Order: sequence, then structure tokens, then C-alpha cells
Amino acid sequence: MRQSLTNILDYFYPPFRRFMPVQTFRYAACGGGNTILGLSMYFIGYHFIFQKTLVVIGSFAFKPHMAALFLSGAITFIIGFILNKFIVFTGSNIASRIQLFRYFLSFSLNLILNYSMLKLLIEWMSWAPFISQLFTTIILIIISYLTQKKFTFKVK
Repeated sequence: MRQSLTNILDYFYPPFRRFMPVQTFRYAACGGGNTILGLSMYFIGYHFIFQKTLVVIGSFAFKPHMAALFLSGAITFIIGFILNKFIVFTGSNIASRIQLFRYFLSFSLNLILNYSMLKLLIEWMSWAPFISQLFTTIILIIISYLTQKKFTFKVK
């Protein structure tokens, strides 16, 4: 399956060859797919699962936009790690458990930044939740690529 997905991505690479290396293209394709999945899960979570109401889990209460963020984050964490490890950054020789731990650290940083930016944009600046998540995602894509390449999946 890994080779099949790589072959599909590489089939679409030639028009982009002049603009970016194959690793960047694969990251953009895999990350783009994972981002669309995450935004879709955010939208579905916010509008249909949590139905725009306060979510209470034990002694914690989450606003619906934050519950949707955590739902989409749980799904995209798993998919993102698998795609990055086996499709994008295949040259990394760091042990898988170290990669997973580093990916978790990077993902956690992005989640904190995402949470903070949503809080600012939605609660203080009164932006729409989905537009806020879309804007935040664009900024975090850049940060994520750099941390994955230079930290999580770097080559020793």
C-alpha cells in the first residue's frame, strides 16, 4: 500500500518538479489530504456531533469549537504520523519510537498554537469558527513542515 500511494503521488509530481523537490511535493500532498480530513472532521464535529453546544466530559467543559478541535486532532495525529513516516520522510534513520515521541511534541505544540489562535480569533475577535480554523491551519502548515523536516524526521 505504501508503494502504491507513493507511485500515485509521484505520477502527479512532474509538473511541480521545477518548483519544489519531491519530498516537499509529497508533504504538500499528504499534508493537504490530512488537512482536508482534519477540517472536515472539525466541521462535522462542530455542527453535527457536538451540535454547537457545550461538551461536558467528567469535570471538564469544552466549548463546541474546542471539542471539535480535539476530535479532529486525534484523527489527524495518527494519519499524519503514518503518512510522514512512510511516504514523506522515508530517509530518516531515527528510531520509530523517537520519531513518534518527537511527532507528538510537534503535534502538541501545534495543538497549543491552534487552541490559542482559535481562542483569539473566535472568542476575542468574533470570527466564525470554521474560518478561524482555516486561517489557523494555513499558518500551522508552515510551522509543521519545518519541525517535521528539521526535528521529527531529520536524517542523522
